[in-house]
Amino acid sequence: MRGSFIYRSAILILLLGVFTYLYGLDSRFAPKNGDEYPYMHIVRMTADAGQWLPLQSEMDGIKNTKPPLVFWQGITSTTWGSDWTLSALRWPSVLYTGLTAFFLFLAVSRFSGRKQTGLLAALVWLSFFATYRYGRPFLTDPPAVFWISLPFFALLYWGKAAFHSKILFPLLAGACFGMALLAKSFAYIAPAAFALGLFYWRWREWSIPKVVIQDLYKVILVTVMALGIFGLWFLLDPFPEAVWKEFVLGENVGKFEARSSNYLLDLVRGGDSIWMLVLTSLANAGLFFFVLISALLVCWRQRRFLSLEESLLLLFALAFFMVFSLPSQRSGRYLLPVMPAFAALIAIYWDRLPLWGFRIALVLQLILVGALTWVGTNLQMSEFLGRPGIWEYAYWHWILMGGSLLLILLGLIKRDYCKTLALTGCFLSYCALTSSLSPLEGALGRYDQATIDQVRAQDMWVPCDYRAKDEEYRLLLPGAILHGYDSKEAQDIGPLSSTYPLVAVQVPIGVEPILCDSCKILGKRMEMSARHTDAQIQSMLMGNIGEHLFVNEYLITTPATVSLPLATKDACR
Repeated sequence: MRGSFIYRSAILILLLGVFTYLYGLDSRFAPKNGDEYPYMHIVRMTADAGQWLPLQSEMDGIKNTKPPLVFWQGITSTTWGSDWTLSALRWPSVLYTGLTAFFLFLAVSRFSGRKQTGLLAALVWLSFFATYRYGRPFLTDPPAVFWISLPFFALLYWGKAAFHSKILFPLLAGACFGMALLAKSFAYIAPAAFALGLFYWRWREWSIPKVVIQDLYKVILVTVMALGIFGLWFLLDPFPEAVWKEFVLGENVGKFEARSSNYLLDLVRGGDSIWMLVLTSLANAGLFFFVLISALLVCWRQRRFLSLEESLLLLFALAFFMVFSLPSQRSGRYLLPVMPAFAALIAIYWDRLPLWGFRIALVLQLILVGALTWVGTNLQMSEFLGRPGIWEYAYWHWILMGGSLLLILLGLIKRDYCKTLALTGCFLSYCALTSSLSPLEGALGRYDQATIDQVRAQDMWVPCDYRAKDEEYRLLLPGAILHGYDSKEAQDIGPLSSTYPLVAVQVPIGVEPILCDSCKILGKRMEMSARHTDAQIQSMLMGNIGEHLFVNEYLITTPATVSLPLATKDACR
């Protein structure tokens, strides 16, 4: 019964959580998923076309990759692309995440009878790494998680009134699920409707006749209404056949095809097995991975004495797991909507959870923050850029790192503070991660204004290691007309300068680029290196970090001429 959560701790951690989610919101290096840049590309192209539909893209097969709601959100938040910044694209995601946390707080506070428990559930959910990774960038997950969760929060909050509602709640639930489908995929109606049916079945005390007679029509009404809202995409899009081919068949039906040998073998072995789905789903908790496991173990030991609400939370997670174990492509990301339920269980059992899960979380935080401190110290004190002082942190960075290490160590030493400081350490770790790359977010990692002005409206070529990587360069060089080449060629200055008239090339730190006589350097910045050899990794472990972790990127003009469009495919597409 150690580790009671008090209001003072809750308010302080809440303020830290808000700061964590807003800090570095416009960072190019924020933890995210690779889908963000393709989504940005679709938003920009659609906004340039001046119409909501059809969605526009220069990428083969990635136009109707997701329903239009998230792209309309991006068009609106950037004012049709006129405010083209990561902050403008991402702030609605943070708002959705904040609203999900708020309604989770209301629901848990209501059925538990303690506002501390509700606030703790919201904070635990925000502390999950998957929430931080997918809940801030411009992705489909924040709106999908919010709209899917809202009806279940309502059932937990209003209880009998919601369960017995014959029309009003089913209509509201159908509208919410419809918004989720329009943001993510029509496939989400399967686990959502299944979970809703299980909720009603549990409410009727596992009586099949009662649930069939009194509640089955509600689930059908919710499902039909949600699919009807999703169907508006086909009704409004001038090319519904393209939506059917690219999204329904390509993005969804294709996920049931065998990944390696056959469906049944893929189910029990390999990277897409059901066991991997279990592991990746629990791993969504991040640093609280073992805390979540301990909470589930407590649930199992007390399975005969679970309250109604606790059983509903577990049924919600079970429904999503069962449905998303059916596709041959299995990913813990599909189970992000169940993480608020897991957070609620952790909060409910908070005082009864053993300390070992929190201590492991603190050890992981200590390793992470300690490693970041060592890397930051090495970069600031070494002369890998030719002279000291170029890679330099502000004083508050070292206060953050030192304070984080002290609090984490205190949590390991003091049993009574272990749980609260483990929760605090999650947010501090994310802040430390963002702060450690802060020098690269400034002038060191950006082209100066004179360079930006020189390349405005000019065709130029940039390295691409994944689709739509040029959208990142569009943030660095607004107004330039960007094309991509394979990033593996980025250090082949000779061939690049003889092929492209204006090109970004990369050279190792401490090496001067060898240019042709007519070539001219317009600008320079530093970038993180994407790939490392085993020898480079060993060298970094020995302390030579900056020389291998980063590269210098030069923007050069050459005497080469090129006729557009090129016959070869753009590497960014």
